[in-house]
Amino acid sequence: MSSTVKLYSGTNSLYLAEKIAKEYGDTLGMITRQKFSDGEMFVSFDESVRGKELFLIQSTFPSADNLMELMIMVDAAKRASAKSVTAVVPYFGYARQDRKDKPRVAITAKLVANLLTASGADRIMTCDLHAGQIQGFFDIPVDHLDGLGLFIPYIRSLNLENLVIASPDVGGLMRARGYAKVLNCELVVIDKHRKKANEIASMQLIGHVEEANVILIDDLVDTGGTICKAAGLLKERGAKSVRAFCTHPVLSGNAYDNINNSVLEQMVVSDSIPLKQESSKIHVISVANLFAMAIQKVHEHGSVSSLFL
Repeated sequence: MSSTVKLYSGTNSLYLAEKIAKEYGDTLGMITRQKFSDGEMFVSFDESVRGKELFLIQSTFPSADNLMELMIMVDAAKRASAKSVTAVVPYFGYARQDRKDKPRVAITAKLVANLLTASGADRIMTCDLHAGQIQGFFDIPVDHLDGLGLFIPYIRSLNLENLVIASPDVGGLMRARGYAKVLNCELVVIDKHRKKANEIASMQLIGHVEEANVILIDDLVDTGGTICKAAGLLKERGAKSVRAFCTHPVLSGNAYDNINNSVLEQMVVSDSIPLKQESSKIHVISVANLFAMAIQKVHEHGSVSSLFL
C-alpha cells in the first residue's frame, strides 16, 4: 500500500481498526493513547506524520470519551503537519438528535459535526447515518457508505422465497426501498407512534406479508423494543419468518433479552460497535473490507459511490 497513507485507531475501535488495516494491506500506525488519573486523555503520534494522508478510525458510541479522543487525535495530527486528516467514524453517535422536534432541545448531530470540523478534520467517512441529511451538517466532504453492499450478498445467500422487505418506521422507508429495489421484491412499512424515546404507543402495518419471508431493515438497534415489536406484528399478520438487518448494534438496556425472547429468526448486524455479549440470534458481518476499499478509493481520488450496489 502507499507509504503516504497511515491508519490509526482510537482506544475503543481498535478491534475494528486492526481488521480494516489488514483488509487494506497495512498495519496500524504507532500512537500512544493514555489517561491521567482524573480521566483526562492524552494522545501522541509515535512517528512522523508530516505530509501523510491520515485515516483516524474511531466510532463515537458511548461514552463521550470516544468522541473526545477522536477530536484530540485529529488536532494532534493537524499540529504534526499531516497532509490530510480523515475521521473514519463507522458509527456516528448522536445522529438520532438531528432536528428540533420540540421546543428547547439541541440538534446534537449538528453540534458533533461542528466539533469534528473545528478539531481540524478534512473529511469524514461513515456508514448508514440515522438520517442522510446529516451529511449537510458538515462543511467538509462526507463519504457516506451504504450498508447495502454489506448485507445484500448475505440476504441473497439465504435463498428466501416470497421475500418482502419491511421498514420498522416511516423514517427508514427510503433505506428499505433501496434494498427492495436491488432485490426486486415487495416493500411494506410499519407506521409507529412513540409516547417518548424508547417507548412505542402503537404500530400499524401498511402492506401485506401473508406467507412471506420478511426482512426488517434499520440503521441501528438500541433497546430492541421497536424491531422486536415490529417482528411480532409481522408474524401476527401471517409472515412465515422475520429477520432483521441493522447496521449499528447499540444494544442497550434489555436489548439482548428482547432479541433472544422475540420471534426474530435472526438479527444481522455489523461490527461498527462491539457486541457486549454473545447471542445465538445475532450474526455479525464486518464492515472492515467496505471501509478499507473506501480508504483506497479516497487515496486514489476514485469514486466511492462505485462501492454501492
